[in-house]
Amino acid sequence: MGDTGTTSFLDQAGIEPTLTSAKRLRRFLTKDPLESDLSRRRFRLRPGPARTVFSEAEKSYIFGFNAVMSKEVEKVEEVPADRRPFGYEGAAAACTVLDLLTLSRGRRLHELLAGPARHHRHAAYLGAGRGYALLRLRPVRGARLAHPLLRWLAVDGFGFQRSLARTDQLVGERVMPDLLTRAHCAAFDQGLGRLLWYHDCAAPDDVAARIAGFPAVRRADLWSGAGFAAAYTGGAEPEELRWLAEHASADGFRAHLAQGCALAVAARLCSGALPEHTGQAAAVLVGAEAEEAASWTDQALIELGHEARTHDDFRGWQARIRHSWTRTRRRQSA
Repeated sequence: MGDTGTTSFLDQAGIEPTLTSAKRLRRFLTKDPLESDLSRRRFRLRPGPARTVFSEAEKSYIFGFNAVMSKEVEKVEEVPADRRPFGYEGAAAACTVLDLLTLSRGRRLHELLAGPARHHRHAAYLGAGRGYALLRLRPVRGARLAHPLLRWLAVDGFGFQRSLARTDQLVGERVMPDLLTRAHCAAFDQGLGRLLWYHDCAAPDDVAARIAGFPAVRRADLWSGAGFAAAYTGGAEPEELRWLAEHASADGFRAHLAQGCALAVAARLCSGALPEHTGQAAAVLVGAEAEEAASWTDQALIELGHEARTHDDFRGWQARIRHSWTRTRRRQSA
């Protein structure tokens, strides 16, 4: 699980590894709400609604994180419905951090997934990955996660948080961190693709130019992540989404953009009411009603069967979603 990374974190924090005061540990780990201010980072913050959208998403993430640290996870339900998934993403990150530091084998995260976050599983797995990244640990299979395939979203979450913390290296210099396997690298890039949507403030030209600077072998996953963020978090108007689709088509990864969007739509529908921006993204990036796009993800899971759990299965799931999009697009063009 990476004991060296955990010890390093505790040493740098000035906390003894034998600390018995859970209250003191939780107080130390509580996040400063100002961390949600992306202007403190060197992101491109253009005028417009996107900046507010991203800031509110991160505020909700921090609120959920701190709710767990104060043993008031029920307060996440007070977050407005459209931002509540981000609250549970933060809650899952906090549960993961506590589980790792106390060697509790994922007990808190398991309880969160089985209870308050049962309708926000996608967000919780993304948050679990962010928790690993906060402790500078590689996401592994140690936690008792409830879904054998969605657990790969934790690597996506790790990619987002790691890129958020080390933007100069991972975005500017396009460095790939030393991860466990090639499979982890692919899922990592989907998280990085989500971060690029934030980094370039949902500006389609800038996001596309940023992705174009990466090697071709990485761009499919980056487009997938950008498509997920565009639908899940929002920040762009329909006309801007159309430009984003044009850029993805020109780069040869239009299906990956649609696949990321479809998965985000499914995640949002699982969480409850569909935000307006998600419905708009489905119409533009997928070219289908939100319910239809989400059904592709469900059908692909059914086709994979109950034994699906490997990274190849996860990639196969995504490939089946792309196939459904391609088939629908051909039918619409006929």
